[in-house]
Amino acid sequence: MTTVPADALSADTQQTLETFDSLNPATGEVVASFPVSTSAQVQAAVARARPAAEWWRGLGFDGRKRRLRAWRSIIATRMDDFAELIHRENGKPVFDAIGELCIAIEHLDWAAGSAAKVLARRRVGSGLLAMNHSASIEYVPYGVVGVLGPWNYPVHTPMGSISYALAAGNAVVFKPSEYTPAIGAWLVDSFAEVVPEHPVFTLITGFAATGNALCTSGVGKLAFTGSTATGKKVMAACAATLTPVVIECGGKDALIVASDADLDAAVEATVWGGLSNAGQTCAGVERVYAVASVYDEFVARVTAEAKTVRGGSDEGADYGPITMPSQIDVISAHIADAVASGGRAVVGGPESVQAPFVQPVVLVDVPESSTAVREETFGPTITITKVRDEDQAVAFANDSRYGLGAAVFSAKHGREIAERLSCGCVSINSAISYAMVPELPFGGVRDSGFGRIHGADGLREFGWPRSVTSARFPAPLKVTTFHRPANARSLLTKMVKARWGRTTGGLRRSG
Repeated sequence: MTTVPADALSADTQQTLETFDSLNPATGEVVASFPVSTSAQVQAAVARARPAAEWWRGLGFDGRKRRLRAWRSIIATRMDDFAELIHRENGKPVFDAIGELCIAIEHLDWAAGSAAKVLARRRVGSGLLAMNHSASIEYVPYGVVGVLGPWNYPVHTPMGSISYALAAGNAVVFKPSEYTPAIGAWLVDSFAEVVPEHPVFTLITGFAATGNALCTSGVGKLAFTGSTATGKKVMAACAATLTPVVIECGGKDALIVASDADLDAAVEATVWGGLSNAGQTCAGVERVYAVASVYDEFVARVTAEAKTVRGGSDEGADYGPITMPSQIDVISAHIADAVASGGRAVVGGPESVQAPFVQPVVLVDVPESSTAVREETFGPTITITKVRDEDQAVAFANDSRYGLGAAVFSAKHGREIAERLSCGCVSINSAISYAMVPELPFGGVRDSGFGRIHGADGLREFGWPRSVTSARFPAPLKVTTFHRPANARSLLTKMVKARWGRTTGGLRRSG
């Protein structure tokens, strides 16, 4: 880190700033330098965003839609250059970066176009007791939403909160991961081209202290994506001000291969779902449970396929480096524990760790008690376990403190198996497909977090519901008054018994 003298800063920054370098994880080259935003600067950014949020809300759904779709067009038009930046700062291949941008663009377009339908005021039924009232519900933006983004999908994942929060009428203060600040800056700068009037979308950069400052800054709501351990710290920090949160944490997602599975599809999904993005996918495939009747053939085919996949920084590489250097130690420890506890590496092994890269590792015979099965590895490793039947596969898949996503491969029983899985998202005969569908909410249960991004549920996360009743005419029977008529009890009792006292559905009273 370096220190920037106060006289070199703009007039509104009257203190010494530290800066940090964003590095290319494959080469160590400096991509760009950014300031470490202090608590005071975070507070100032949130304060500036509050009036901006009022102005942005005042544009209405149609006005915001036009601006957001103009931003969508900028991202789409410049996606080649943006993908190169993602490649340099995050490390993933350019093609994977383009794929990530395509999904983010589609989500942005859907959020912009669907916000009015989901969030605008709508009439609802008043019911028997309030028949003289009209009733409606609308979703009111929180004002300023704080977003703490991850580094593994530095566009698609935070945009799942940013796009939806903006479409709902909020301003956003965004802290990207310290490993991908240039990507965050690109998003903020491009948005400013279509919304130049006010700081509706603001960037802050730094480390944990900066993120903590955002949690305690008084934002209306905070959206976080990251590890479970950090998610708990975010919740604790937000609890001091009762700031509501959306928490999207990690996963240890399972893929089930049933006896009637299409093995071609299951093998392809396993290898891609476990190894793409160097395994740095919260909803990636980390555990596979294959029924005994197909286990041997499945393992042989995954082994052959995984051996053709290679991590590296050259154009021919299938995936890039491990973006966060400290994750190398976690991956190494999980591989070592799997082998020490009786597991076998049929592809790769401890020698696959060649920092900053990790070559594919496929492990079999790993006990369910191993950290390689219990804890999130976040690397290009896959464990494959033989199970006697689909029931045991479901039991093993559910025996986890995580519950983000899962995949099921079965020709006839995919939906039946999927409905038994304790997780937020399931793909049948594919892997991670739910993340590409804008109308589907994304999120997990247990240690994978709570709240949702994407879809109508994701839009509603960024507006609080306001219920309104309006009296249209005097009540035929006044009950919410001390001046009710003498026969009110008798009339009310008769009315309720007539309306709800009859049994339906063929049920009979016993006795």
